Amino acid sequence: MTATVERGTRAVGKHLGAGPRRPRARESYALFLLPGILAFLAVVGVPFLMNTGIGFTDWQGVGSPTWSGLANYRELLDDAEFWASFRHSLFMVVAMAAVPTVIGLVLAAALFDFVGKHFGPRWAAVLRACFYLPQVLPIAVAGIVWSWILAPDDGSLNALLRAVGLGSWQQDWLGDPDIALYSVMGVMVWVQIGFPLVVFMAGLQRVDPQLYEAAELDGAGWWRRFRHITLPQIRPETYVVLTWCTIAALKVFGAVYVLTKGGPGGATNVPSYFSFATFFEKTQVGYGAAISTVLTVIILAVSLIGLKLQTRAEDAEEGIRA
Repeated sequence: MTATVERGTRAVGKHLGAGPRRPRARESYALFLLPGILAFLAVVGVPFLMNTGIGFTDWQGVGSPTWSGLANYRELLDDAEFWASFRHSLFMVVAMAAVPTVIGLVLAAALFDFVGKHFGPRWAAVLRACFYLPQVLPIAVAGIVWSWILAPDDGSLNALLRAVGLGSWQQDWLGDPDIALYSVMGVMVWVQIGFPLVVFMAGLQRVDPQLYEAAELDGAGWWRRFRHITLPQIRPETYVVLTWCTIAALKVFGAVYVLTKGGPGGATNVPSYFSFATFFEKTQVGYGAAISTVLTVIILAVSLIGLKLQTRAEDAEEGIRA
């Protein structure tokens, strides 16, 4: 009886072609990657190579480009405006990576440990969605709204300061070179908090609850549990957040374009907007392409470093579990 069933199974498998065709079916899965590869080449790969080539030319956007070799890059090394924009980009890294990571981690722990346990997971999910809302809003819409809030004459922020008796604190938030960059940084903190919050809450859900229970039995308070259990357990998520937010900060463009257009007097200029203005407004196409190429290389380097740290953290976590 058993032999008959086995022979019948082999016969059906042979008839359907399951045995010999299975490796071919697995190989055919690569075909599903083809549309994504073609889209990547069309949207990212080919334009990047073209932009890199233009960076070695002297071109005003019309006529034929003139080969200039490394002249644009040598000029870039001595361009004080570029280095100033890069320093502003480092401020953006603080506003979009460092500060949101810390605030997002604290908020995620509060929602997970306090709100979720005392008011239920539904309230924690609602609050999480509220914090994530700025990430969903188009940056152009958010920038226009914040430009109304920060307007010097009839802006909501200055009106609020007057209403509470702090009229002396009124400022031209986006028009004063001394504070414009910090105003944009504040807006970007508000925009960016939601992403770390969501990632950290997802990471907290995979932490073994028995670790917290054991720590509580040993008399560990919330801070000690947070420091010795939560932070080490979500280290891979921390690297993910820092990497993604740093990349977003280095290539930030929309907020600067809508709020200040790099002003006043270049006080909020960043490399992405500097490249845009050089490319389209000054029509120094070759030089603008060189700026964007350098920025792309820096972003790729940051990405590789972040992936390396994330992989190392995941390997260390798997080693501890083993």
